[in-house]
Amino acid sequence: MGLRKILTDKEPSLHKVCRPVEKFDHRLHKLLDDMVETMRGANGCGLAAVQVGVLRRIVVIETEEGLFEFINPVITRKSGTQEGAEGCLSLPGKWGKTKRPKCVTVEALDRHGNKIEVTGFDLLAKAMCHEIDHLDGILYTDKVIKMLEADEVE
Repeated sequence: MGLRKILTDKEPSLHKVCRPVEKFDHRLHKLLDDMVETMRGANGCGLAAVQVGVLRRIVVIETEEGLFEFINPVITRKSGTQEGAEGCLSLPGKWGKTKRPKCVTVEALDRHGNKIEVTGFDLLAKAMCHEIDHLDGILYTDKVIKMLEADEVE
């Protein structure tokens, strides 16, 4: 495994739409392992492949509920609303207040190409929306209600 460089918002590739994954092989497994190590090393709870320069529909998220790897994820259901502070590993030191669904269901494939479905609430729901937005070239700052100062972050 290895740490990868996290791209910042100045990189044009962060604003591009990612392509679906078609091959489920050792290269994909290595990328997933590297992404998890990179996310943990940066003290994040989510990371999209585009943030490490790979334009593929791949997301890793880790919350109290566990570690999730989503390949070609699609949000199939959303309900409720939550507002709160949101940050991004590609925008270090910046925070904004966003409005996201309180509950989200995602259908995706796992690292072996098997179909999975995950329903998340609160932080997991927010992280799933945030990371899947990355796959479509959308940053949380595109949805921010208000930028926050460090002392305003919950």
